[in-house]
Formats: sequence, structure tokens, C-alpha cells
Amino acid sequence: MASIEELSDPTLKSMDDIKAIDDEKLIPSSDEMIERSLGTFGWVEVVQCILVSFAMFFDAQQSFITIYTDDYPTWHCTNQTMCTSNSNICKIPKSSWSWDGPSQKTIISQWNLECASSFITGLPQSSFFIGCLIGTFALATLADTSLGRKNMLIISCLSMSITSIIIVFSTNVWIYSALKFLIGFWRSSIGTCVLVLLTEKVSTEWRFTVGIVEYFCFTLGYTSLPGIAYVFRFSSWKNVYIWTSIPAIIYSIIGYFFVIESPRWLLMQGRNQEAIAMLKGMSSEENDDLTSSLLLNVPPQQKASVFQLYSSIAKLFERSWALKRMVATMVLGIGIGMVYFGMPLAVGNLGFDIYLAVVFNGLMEIPSCVATYFLENRQRKPSILAFSLASGVCCVMCVVVGSEVQGIKVGLALTSFFSACTAYNVFLIYIIELFPTSVRNTTTSLVRQAIVFGNIFSPFLISAGRKNDVFSYGVFGVVIMLSCITLLSLPETKGLALCDTMDQQEKKEKNYV
Repeated sequence: MASIEELSDPTLKSMDDIKAIDDEKLIPSSDEMIERSLGTFGWVEVVQCILVSFAMFFDAQQSFITIYTDDYPTWHCTNQTMCTSNSNICKIPKSSWSWDGPSQKTIISQWNLECASSFITGLPQSSFFIGCLIGTFALATLADTSLGRKNMLIISCLSMSITSIIIVFSTNVWIYSALKFLIGFWRSSIGTCVLVLLTEKVSTEWRFTVGIVEYFCFTLGYTSLPGIAYVFRFSSWKNVYIWTSIPAIIYSIIGYFFVIESPRWLLMQGRNQEAIAMLKGMSSEENDDLTSSLLLNVPPQQKASVFQLYSSIAKLFERSWALKRMVATMVLGIGIGMVYFGMPLAVGNLGFDIYLAVVFNGLMEIPSCVATYFLENRQRKPSILAFSLASGVCCVMCVVVGSEVQGIKVGLALTSFFSACTAYNVFLIYIIELFPTSVRNTTTSLVRQAIVFGNIFSPFLISAGRKNDVFSYGVFGVVIMLSCITLLSLPETKGLALCDTMDQQEKKEKNYV
């Protein structure tokens, strides 16, 4: 029934107005209806969750493959009178030393880049991140509008894999860097599409769980790299690219036929019949009639035209709260992402076995996933703050300890990475909850690319950090701690159902407050 305040509203003209209020309260909103329909989590949902999440396995491989393909190989002296183990190979004749293993082991040894500047050696990975940044602005809104989450995911994964095979034909670092740019461009939307597609196909109860499956697949992809690189340690770096790309192409073909599109996106596009069929397959029998009757009454929306493809970005500028929220999350993402991506790429600076270092880093992501699972019922903001600060402090301590006590430095680096992983995992769920379906893929992409923007500079910082840890670990620690200030301007989202439109999001938060 209408409340006393509503009945006393002077704008009400008749009993029909009062009845309309009652009807509005009796009929659930579209997001509430979808929540009911997605209440179960059976075998179909489990298979879909694993199938969609596995794209992150290949995304992780391409993100960190340069740890091995662009590494500085070890070398040995061939002329003891002109060379010692402490010699600078840039200041002694080439004939007095030789690489351990084949000269084509990495791009450094194959293209004689051992004495090149930090800019040249850091250019390929930096180009990768620049490609990610530009790819987001070019591709992000397509998943919200014309292509949808599924098609964007498959196209991105397939294109990334094909380019990764083409890169083996590079003849110099410039062509190699250009193709790394294209790989970054295509993979830019994979993580976003996976996360959005997963969370939009389950209810609030299961949202955190499916997010953890995504992180676990990313971890598997990252930890698979040492094994692949170790198998080909006595052959060309090109083999690592080939054997990480072929499985990804096979996955893309399988995904095209078996991955299911998001019912929320279908509903937003006015494809109500497809959404009904999908939700009926996911919902319990008692909700079938409710699902059908409500969805059939949703007014169809026009398909996006060429001029409307980027309308979701414009929506953010129409609401001041959305724009402020967007900027705050992007700044926070830069800090967390710099440590999350920077620490694994900097394992060569630890002076530790590069294969074991990556394995240890990968193993840190497993307890991070477990910690994220137990944080499901905790508030998002305090969780992000605590783990971000812990990561920053450990980074700074790596500078203080230095290389004199290698064991302690490695332990601090692993602890910093674990904390950054946990903060990153919770953060990705948090940004999903901050924005409605109509702009969710776009906002998530923009935040991810703010993360990428910060990492454009990481390869150069890591190169400079080979001589002084302040430029790598010190900068990482300060940036992540300062970024946490933005949490003060963001709302708490724990336990809130996802909304579909900007108006629903605005209304729900006003009611929540």
C-alpha cells in the first residue's frame, strides 16, 4: 500500500495515481526479476563459468610472456685474458664472451640488444601496454552496444592469438614492438568481457564466486609460462609464442559455439525473446511464468547505430556522480595495477632463478584467491585499503633491505605481490558493482585501461631498477599507497544487487542511503 507521505503528495490527482503507486511496488523491477531467475547455480552455470573464465588463461600468458622472451640471457667468458665474470660485456670484445645456450634464446641475444638503452629494451612491453590502452577506447563500448560480451570476447581472443603467431616472423625489435602493440590492442577487452559476462549471468549470491574462478584461470595461465619456457630454454623464443597461441585459437573456436551471451545485455538491446529463452534455462520452474510475463512487457529498444556505439561513454558525462566515481576508480586502479603487473615483470631484478621466481609469484595468487573468497561477505572498501597499504609498505621495504639479504627481499616481494593480488581481485568485483549494465562494460574497460596506462611506464622503471631499486620497487610502493586516498569518495557496495540503467542505480543508492 502507498505510504502516508505518498498519499499526501499534492501531485496525486485521483485514485488511479494511488493505484499506480501500489502496482509499482507489487511489480518487481527488471533487475530484481533477473536476480530471481538467476538464483540457481547448477551444472550449466558451472560449465559456462569455467568456459568463459578460461580466456584469462591465455590473456595471462600474453601479458607476461616477455619475462622469458625479452630476458637478458646469462653468458660466459671464452677468453679468460680479456674477460672475467664481473666484466661489462659492452666494454669488451664480442669474441671474448658468448651466450649460455643458443643466440636466438631471447630477442636480446638474437638481435644483439645487450648494450641497448633501457628505452629500446623496454619498448616491446611498453608497446603492449599502449596497445591495451588504445584498444580499450576503440573496442570497449562495442561490447555494450553492437557486438555484445560474447562476440567481443571471441574476436579479441582469436585476433590476439593470430597476431601472436605472426610475431615470430619479426626481423628486428621495431617490427616486434609493433606486433606487441597489436597483441595488446586485441587483448585489451578480454579481461573486461570475461568479468562482465560472468557476473551478469549469475545472481548477487554467486557474483564473488565466479569472479574467483576468473582469477584462478589467470593464475594458471601465469604459472604455466615457466613450464613452457623451461621446455624451450635451449631453443628459440619463437616457440614460446607458438605454443601459447595455438591452444588459444582452439579455445576461440570452442567458445564461439558454446559460450552463452549475457541475458542482461540481450534485455538492454531489446532482444527480449532471446533473454526469455536464456533465463528460462537458468531459472527454476516456479519463476518461469514470472520471467516470461515481465520480460514480454519490457519495451523493445532500438539497435545501436554507428553514431550510438559510443553513447555509453557519453552517459558518464551526463551524471556528475558517475563521472566523479569513474575518475576515482581509475586513479585507484593505476596504483593497484602498477604493483599487480609490475612485480611479476620485475622478477629479473631480484637476482633469483627466473623460473622459480615466476612459480613462486604464481603460487602467491592461489592464497590470494582463497583470501578473496573469504572476503566475499566483508565490506569492499576496507579490504582494498588494507591490502593495498600492506603491498605498498612491502615494496618500500624491498628498497630498504636491498640485495644484501636476498631471502628477505624475495619474501617481501612475494608478500607485496600477494597483497596486491588480493586488493586487485576485490577491486575488480567492486567496479562491477559500482555501475549499471548500460555502462558496465565501458566503465570496467576504462578502469582496466587506467591500470594499463600506469603500466606503460613500468618496463622503463624496471630497466632503471636494475641499478637502483628506488626506481622500481620504491615508485611502486608510493603510488599504490597514495592511490588509496580515492576510496574516501567512493560508496560501499557489499550486498547490493546489480542495476540495469543509470536511473535505477541512482534511485537504489538514494534509497540505500
